Amino acid sequence: MSEDDPYDLDSGADPATFAAAAPEPSVGEIGGGSEDAEDAAAPVYAVGIGPGNSEYLTPRGRRAIREADVVVGFETVVDFVADETDADLLTCGYADEAEALSEFGRRVAAGERGTAVLMGDANHSGYQFLGKVQRAVEPPVRVIPGISSLQIAASRARTPMEDTRFVTLHKSGSLDADLDRLAEAVGERHLLVLPRPFDWMPGDIAEFLLDSGADESLDALVLERLTHDDERITRTTLGDLRDSAGGSGPDSTPYSDLTVLAVRAPVDATD
Repeated sequence: MSEDDPYDLDSGADPATFAAAAPEPSVGEIGGGSEDAEDAAAPVYAVGIGPGNSEYLTPRGRRAIREADVVVGFETVVDFVADETDADLLTCGYADEAEALSEFGRRVAAGERGTAVLMGDANHSGYQFLGKVQRAVEPPVRVIPGISSLQIAASRARTPMEDTRFVTLHKSGSLDADLDRLAEAVGERHLLVLPRPFDWMPGDIAEFLLDSGADESLDALVLERLTHDDERITRTTLGDLRDSAGGSGPDSTPYSDLTVLAVRAPVDATD
């Protein structure tokens, strides 16, 4: 990316840091104390839509989408909820993200009810987009958490959250600190990782962990398109998973861009 590219997060502040700079105001702080008062005072919502299966969209998230005048989000995310609302849909990719969010901000400033939609749970890989939404609008943004593929993966892989190190690589910018957290925990704790298409896919993560000293016999599960009709789970080892490293696009990896990688730490079931 060039120095003038606003999506090169190595050259500026990470929007996720902006999103996490302060807690949300309470309902009382923004007026009232009821759900209706919350809606009137903070009409902008960031909704985690779940893993893309509408059965996992929470009732509260569905209502925020249904009652919006304008909905913004990445095209692949908006497509999952398009039938849930009569709102105007502002879809974008990375290239036109700033333009879509500017239009969203203008519409909200003019009094329209706005909802941003994010895949899974906004508190995971959607945090950078949350920060950009927050920058684009004047009213407070209230997050409505969703069921994430991470939670589904933890269930399928039987990796309880309290024994697990979770890291998302599904973001822009440097991943050095995130990769270091994985290398520190591998073999000691279960890992749940959201890969980044397509330069940090499961094979690339496995290669990094092995180069960092991980045991190649550790159990690895690649969980793709969770909750969808074509859900697929590949059970392998970290050593074998390494064979798929080195891709740079959808045709050079055997795995979907909707993937969670689980690396299980050894468990002594006799304890």
